[in-house]
Amino acid sequence: MSANQVFERGDRVGIYLQDKHSLEENVELVQYAEEQGIDEIWQAESRLARDAVSPLGAYAAVTDDIKLGTGVINNWTRNAALIAQSMSTLEELAGPDRIMCGIGAWWDPLAEKVGIDRSGALRAMRECVEVTQDLLDMENVTYDGEFVQMRDVELDVVHGDGGPRTVPVYVGGTGFKMLELTGHFADGALLNYLVSPEYNEKALDALETGAERGGRSLDDIDRPQLVVCSMDHDEEKALDNARELITQYLGQQPHIMKASGVSQDLIDEVGETIGGWPADKDDIKEGMHLIPDDVVHKLTASGTPEQCREKVREYAETGCQCPILYPLGDDRRLMIDEFADGYL
Repeated sequence: MSANQVFERGDRVGIYLQDKHSLEENVELVQYAEEQGIDEIWQAESRLARDAVSPLGAYAAVTDDIKLGTGVINNWTRNAALIAQSMSTLEELAGPDRIMCGIGAWWDPLAEKVGIDRSGALRAMRECVEVTQDLLDMENVTYDGEFVQMRDVELDVVHGDGGPRTVPVYVGGTGFKMLELTGHFADGALLNYLVSPEYNEKALDALETGAERGGRSLDDIDRPQLVVCSMDHDEEKALDNARELITQYLGQQPHIMKASGVSQDLIDEVGETIGGWPADKDDIKEGMHLIPDDVVHKLTASGTPEQCREKVREYAETGCQCPILYPLGDDRRLMIDEFADGYL
């Protein structure tokens, strides 16, 4: 493990923010989450809607203690030097021990449509993370990889003491080979959402295999997890709010489809209905009718507050160390209030 900090393990809870609400609303929500004792905020970089780094700068400027992570940036459009530079800048804004760097392998067809060939994703991720870790440790890096080449490179920090950055590097992996690799060399694994607790058991096996290969144990790898949480006192309303997201992901993102545990027949039917990425809103609404309630319950924490808490406990019991809740309900503060004191 690098010289970066290790987070306390236990009853941590985080919030996951995407692009459904305005940035102004998200900034206010982050401040409220910190006031209520929420531990972490992870900012998505989904599709081509918002980048993850810019909002984190805004959150860092108006908060004091809550931890802030990229959930996730990709290793194809930013090279390792730029990633390390961005994380170092965020630490300068936020202070030490607050920034977390989550990196993912991106997804097709989006990557292919902007000219990125993701062949060799495992090696590319390893090279990117290794160099990013070294740069954040303020090392001078020369690296001759297949995807990453650096010669006499280091962070040129002018302000401050120039010591190692306190930024752990997480891999946002879904496939089991990527998780094995994560267990071998990364500081943490940001587990994905729209999977079942049964998926987590297999994911932990992969992480442990990789950890043992790297002379480590599973306990050396922090394991936050994105969890879709659609909460409402009206259970049916909560389920419908989650159904739209499930439809979109099952029909457009192959890595989620494969890991979800949903039948291939249903995935194929949803994909045919919405027509791939980018999907028309009307087609998504049509596809929603194909998603039964049991699939919503299988892949998300949806329903009444108690139903949501119970489902989150299932993820915790199968290896998640910090649920990062993606609030789909109309009242995001209700979800924060319900989880502010933990979930165990």
